Amino acid sequence: MELRQLTTFIRVAQFQSFSKAAASLGYSQSAVTVQIRLLEEELRVRLFDRMGKRVCLTGQGRIFLDSAISIIQDVSKAKLALAGEDETLRGQLHIGTLESLCYARLPGIIRNFRIRHPQVCIQITTGTPEEIITKMERGELDIIYILDEPLYNNSWCKMLELQEEVVVVASASLGAALSGRSHKLVDLLDKPFYLTERDANYRRLLDQRLAAFGQAITPALESSYASFLLRVLEETEGLSFLPRFLVEEPVRQGKLAIVDVSDLKAVMYGQIFYHREKWATREMEEFVRFCTPPGEDRPSVLLSP
Repeated sequence: MELRQLTTFIRVAQFQSFSKAAASLGYSQSAVTVQIRLLEEELRVRLFDRMGKRVCLTGQGRIFLDSAISIIQDVSKAKLALAGEDETLRGQLHIGTLESLCYARLPGIIRNFRIRHPQVCIQITTGTPEEIITKMERGELDIIYILDEPLYNNSWCKMLELQEEVVVVASASLGAALSGRSHKLVDLLDKPFYLTERDANYRRLLDQRLAAFGQAITPALESSYASFLLRVLEETEGLSFLPRFLVEEPVRQGKLAIVDVSDLKAVMYGQIFYHREKWATREMEEFVRFCTPPGEDRPSVLLSP
C-alpha cells in the first residue's frame, strides 16, 4: 500500500468520479483506475460501486476512508514535526478568499510571507463564501479565508478564527455632519446607502438587524465589490456597512468617517479552513501564522463544534 494510492482513493471518494480525481491530481484516468484496483486487491474488498460514470463508496469503502484520512494526516504531521524552522519552502499554495479580505488584508500578509518564503508559488482566487467553500470541497483550493458567522462542518478543519467588527461608514462630508453624537439605525435610512448585494455576508447581517426593527432598505447602489463601494463613498455623499479593517486606512486619511450607531454593534469572524481530506502542508501552516495578529492564540484545529 502506497501513500499515493491512499491520496488517490480519498480524491475519488471526494469527487465520486475517477476522471475528476485524475484531473485534480494530474494523473491519467487509467492510472487512477489501476491504483484503486491494486488497493482493492491488497485489501481484498470492493471500495467503490461503479454506476455508469459515477462511483460511490461501499460500506467497506466508507470505513476505510476514515482510516485513509487519518494515515495521510499523521504522515503530514510527522513531516511538519521533522521540518526545521529554517527549511526552505518551495511548494505551492492556492488560497480562496473574499474580495474585501484580498483588497485590505492579504497584501500585507503576502508581503511578509514572501519575504520569509520567496520560493513558494501563491495563487489567489476570490469569490463569495459559498463559491470558495464549494471550490475547497472539490479539492480546487488548499485553504480558504472567509468572513462570516462562525461556521463548522465535520469535513472542514478550522485553523484560525478572529473577531472582526463591521461598522457604518460615511463619506467625509456626511461623516462630519453626523459626528459628535450617537445615532439609531432607523434614523439613518433616509440617507443613500451603498451596499454589497443582497444575501452577501455584510448585507445579510444588516438586513437581519433591520428586519428586527420591522424595517428594510433600498440601496442607492449595490455592488459585489466592497473596494468599489469604498471608492464611490470617497467621491459621493452616502453611507455603507463594511468591516472595520477595510475602512481603517481611508478613515485615517480623512476620506471616510465611522458613524456611531448605538443599536448596531455588529461582528463577524475571519476564519481559515482546509478540507479534512487535504494534507495540512507547511506552506498552509505558515500562511496561517502570518494571518495571526501578535498576541493572538491560534485555535486547535476544529473538525466540528
